[in-house]
Amino acid sequence: MKEEKVILVNESDEPIGSMNKLEAHEKALLHRAFSVFVLNDKNEVMLQQRAHHKYHSPLLWTNTCCSHQRHGETNTEAGKRRLKEEMGFETELKELFHFIYKAPFDNGLTEHELDHVMIGYYNDEPKINDEEVESWKWMKIEDIKNDMIENPEIYTVWFKIIFDEFYHYLEEHKL
Repeated sequence: MKEEKVILVNESDEPIGSMNKLEAHEKALLHRAFSVFVLNDKNEVMLQQRAHHKYHSPLLWTNTCCSHQRHGETNTEAGKRRLKEEMGFETELKELFHFIYKAPFDNGLTEHELDHVMIGYYNDEPKINDEEVESWKWMKIEDIKNDMIENPEIYTVWFKIIFDEFYHYLEEHKL
């Protein structure tokens, strides 16, 4: 399988090149990424548990899906593609905001991403791809916030950062 390339960007989100995903994470280079939060009509977030065989952060809980844009893809096109690949459904996505974060992993890799955060709505069960996802669940936003304080070790390092930004965005904006 051909390794995915990521789009290297500057702090203004202007493309400056591309690189294999693993190499970009080894070198901690800033690249474009996205994070999708899917909510239902009860205002619960669909969380996914990463598959047990993932090379980093296996079995940890995280947002509905996240990944990297491909060359020529808009942020929402990338989000929809990955949502279908990982969670097996389609829904409209709206980009809320973007920000830069840096998060090192225990295995020596580092996420250094300009992350485009998107929201979508869906009320049914996903059809998860077990190559990517171990399990899923709905969780109320306040419950996620509290559980991250009580059980931080069960969440991905990037989700803790992204959720905090998402939570503050929700406090300041009416969706």
